Amino acid sequence: MIDLLNAYQGIIFDMDGTLVDSMPAHIEAWRRTAEIHGFPFDEKWQYSLGGVPTAKIAERINAKYGLQLDCQEVAATKRQQWALLDTSPHLIDETYQVFKSLLGKRKIAVGTGSIRSHAEHVLTDVGVIEHLDALVTACDVSEGKPHPETFVTAAESMGVAPEHCVVFEDTDIGEQAARAAGMDCIRIDFGVIRWPASSS
Repeated sequence: MIDLLNAYQGIIFDMDGTLVDSMPAHIEAWRRTAEIHGFPFDEKWQYSLGGVPTAKIAERINAKYGLQLDCQEVAATKRQQWALLDTSPHLIDETYQVFKSLLGKRKIAVGTGSIRSHAEHVLTDVGVIEHLDALVTACDVSEGKPHPETFVTAAESMGVAPEHCVVFEDTDIGEQAARAAGMDCIRIDFGVIRWPASSS
């Protein structure tokens, strides 16, 4: 099925939940943050926001529950709680096998809603950062997912036209961003690649 990637010049991976199995830790950090700041915690909804920058998630929490939380303060708490969990990120094997198979053959980028310092830390820990042709984080764009800017910027950084890129993503919001960027999207469901039916 990897052969279908021959049609593309650039491959863009989301980070959390797609390339790196870090979503459980992020969800737990949000649960703790909700407890600290006194807002409801909805695990399924929170997971659906994977790829959205932390401060933007705080804005959505305010909108969803009619609150007036300080979004930067909530974001800082969430990052602090994630750090306190002291979890060691690890690669999602099925996605990483695709990543490895493309090294030296295609341009490869990561487009994530995480801030740059966090993304660089995680990707360094799992040993892939030195293999990337581009890394686009929440610090590099003015609009996060589902806006296409993250993926368009990644394509530009790789020197590849958007229509020649494919994105690996694990959330609806991430897929919306990829489609809006004019790119194809292959979904990851709990560590399993959902290859297009036509490739089987």
